[in-house]
Amino acid sequence: MGNNLDSVNQSTNLHKRNEVQFLCFRLVENGDIYAINVFKVKEIIKYTNTVTRTTHDDNALLEGIITVRDKIYPIVDLKKWFAYDSEIPNVEIKNSAIKGDNFQILICDFSQTTLAIKISKAERILTKKWADIHQVSSYSPNKDTAQKIINHTKYFDGELVKVVNVEKMLIDVFPNIEDTQIDEIDNLQKIVSVKDILLAEDSPVAMKMMKKILDKLGVRFKAFENGQLLLDYINNKTTNVDNIGLIITDLEMPIASGFEVIKQIKNNKEFSHIPITVNSSMSGKSNKDMAISLNADDFISKSHPKEVERVISKFIKEN
Repeated sequence: MGNNLDSVNQSTNLHKRNEVQFLCFRLVENGDIYAINVFKVKEIIKYTNTVTRTTHDDNALLEGIITVRDKIYPIVDLKKWFAYDSEIPNVEIKNSAIKGDNFQILICDFSQTTLAIKISKAERILTKKWADIHQVSSYSPNKDTAQKIINHTKYFDGELVKVVNVEKMLIDVFPNIEDTQIDEIDNLQKIVSVKDILLAEDSPVAMKMMKKILDKLGVRFKAFENGQLLLDYINNKTTNVDNIGLIITDLEMPIASGFEVIKQIKNNKEFSHIPITVNSSMSGKSNKDMAISLNADDFISKSHPKEVERVISKFIKEN
């Protein structure tokens, strides 16, 4: 699985067709089916060596580290994470761990963070149209645990497939990521512009962070929960396209993905001049090259304040 040329080309072709592939898996035998974008999964392994514990707290989300071919990865038991609730301090999750030695590990790459995720068993790869992916909830307040599933769809046999909210998992497992982002936001400089920024992002966690960044920069923006809502707005005859200075879009979104946003904007003479920046947790040079090959103007790793500042300064900052 990895980011070799074949996988990049396959991912590009999928997105051009507004399709996505998920690796489906279970956390217990015959349990619910969960999914992660297959291109975030570097490999699936059967790990039989010892996990090096980094804490004596059995309730810790980060269980320790593993070594695979001389590379070290932090490891998380996904079943324990689903039992974790950041709104309840010291919640007991140790009894929710995957039991026994019969488990698999996904080596995943998210937003420049590589993580080993313990699951019970990987199932099949599921190919779906983004139009068949349904958003679980809007941005209205909801419980911490409810934000762990971002989208859902149907398996081959009609069974429900729950798509894991990767951004939420990373913040819970590595809270220092959010702390670092907040520190970076404090050091951002105001950007003077009369242009609007259009933002498409389906993760409530990532949207909250992006709004903080844009508010600190002092720019005008309109936020949309998926790519289709952004496209509906820009195609509305009452929208003044001349006021739009930049589009920032996630790649993985229900109904219309970020690649569909890029395609429709860049193939329309009325809108094609509007610069588009991809804001994605599908990090790595190959994914950046893929976005640029689809006519995006820039690429940033998910919700990095200084990178957001850079692209806004590049495209819409007033002289």
